[in-house]
Amino acid sequence: MKLDYYPDTDSLYIDLSERPSVERREISEGIVLDYDAEGHLVGIDIDNASRKVDLKQLTLSKLPLIVQTISANSALQTDHLPRWLSLSVRQ
Repeated sequence: MKLDYYPDTDSLYIDLSERPSVERREISEGIVLDYDAEGHLVGIDIDNASRKVDLKQLTLSKLPLIVQTISANSALQTDHLPRWLSLSVRQ
């Protein structure tokens, strides 16, 4: 899963899969779900994201790995993360 925020358009895209999107459905104003050819959800596009979600903090819970909660203003510490997990934070 990958989260991409585009400040110039204030949009957040949550990429759930590497499969290509073939269908888009707007489920609410400015919230669009992307589906692949088999009807599986592959992405979520959120317009005006800074007004709809808290972009300052990302919390992951109950995942089968060690995760630290970080904010854009704090230092990223990866010493307890598995080697295969790569995290990066851009301000």
